[in-house]
Amino acid sequence: MNSRIPNFYKLNPQQRVDEITRSLKITKEEWEKLHEKGLTLEEADKMIENVIGIMPVPLGVAANFKIDGKDVFIPMATEEPSVVAAASHAAKLAYDQGGFYTSSTGSVMRGQIQIIHVKKPYYTMAKIYENKDLILQVCNQQDETLVALGGGAIDVKVDVLSELNMLIIHVFVDTKDAMGANVVNTMLENVTPTIEAITEEEVGIRIISNLADRRIVRATATFHNYLSEINTQKFIQAYELAKFDPYRAATHNKGIMNGISAVALATGNDTRAIEAGAHAFAARSGHYKTLSHWEIDKNNNIVGTIELPLAVGIIGGATMSNPVAKLSIKMMRISHAEQLAKIMAATGLAQNFAALSALVTEGIQKGHMKLHARKFSKDG
Repeated sequence: MNSRIPNFYKLNPQQRVDEITRSLKITKEEWEKLHEKGLTLEEADKMIENVIGIMPVPLGVAANFKIDGKDVFIPMATEEPSVVAAASHAAKLAYDQGGFYTSSTGSVMRGQIQIIHVKKPYYTMAKIYENKDLILQVCNQQDETLVALGGGAIDVKVDVLSELNMLIIHVFVDTKDAMGANVVNTMLENVTPTIEAITEEEVGIRIISNLADRRIVRATATFHNYLSEINTQKFIQAYELAKFDPYRAATHNKGIMNGISAVALATGNDTRAIEAGAHAFAARSGHYKTLSHWEIDKNNNIVGTIELPLAVGIIGGATMSNPVAKLSIKMMRISHAEQLAKIMAATGLAQNFAALSALVTEGIQKGHMKLHARKFSKDG
């Protein structure tokens, strides 16, 4: 399969569908079924409460991506003009340099159990560690299927917050191909009586953390530098401003999330959890910083690197109940959640390159307003 389709953006929607259908093992019947109904009211009613309708969002596909040596078409659901085109253009500039290379730290999520009104915090901490194996055993009894697949609760850590008379128990769970919120929260809630019996203390809240710092994904790429020397300098200076100025960093990282959240939405993943984790990770030093870094190599090409937590899943939730999400996952030919996270990181890096390049040349509005102008010309 080759993700490079010349003038893909010039094709009409049906022609694009035909190209994707030829390139991937997706039947025309699947496409036709999707276009006929998308998400029905009955399906939507099983996903959230008080359903009265459906809010459609355009689904585009980014071309030209090569990730870890494999060509990928990337579905992106977004209402924002120029996002899909920008990602595709940036990926084209990286394609002949080898594309994107990625790595990840695994699929471990963190749950937190708060113990309040602690009378003997350090003694209580010791009791928890003494009973660590029991705590993990009770957690893993909640999802024996996950354990059989090699996942489950794997470790416990305790933080003493003596000034607040609290303990925080961190339970680490390998959630494999699930995002993990349901399984982690179920474990935490069911292990609570055991914790209270061990500590003779009162448990407060118990909930997953969206700062998934045990689920880090990294991507890097070398982009062919078509910028002039002065604009190349402006590119790096724009990045350096974002490193030190949180006002600029917020917009810099929002551009990254334009790509990542669009893939997350297309695949039925929790965009709010992903964005919360990314922004918390950007502020982990106490100063809000960039999620990406940019350098110039010896050939004057622009080299980008991105690092962020990405807690995503390909099983459970909307990824299974939404036909668009199922088709999007099939389009990318992925079989593990880790692959999806790597694709998202690469998309975010491509989006960031495109945004910085636009900022130092024509400005960000040209691409945005081009689609607006097209809409008004059709409406008029």
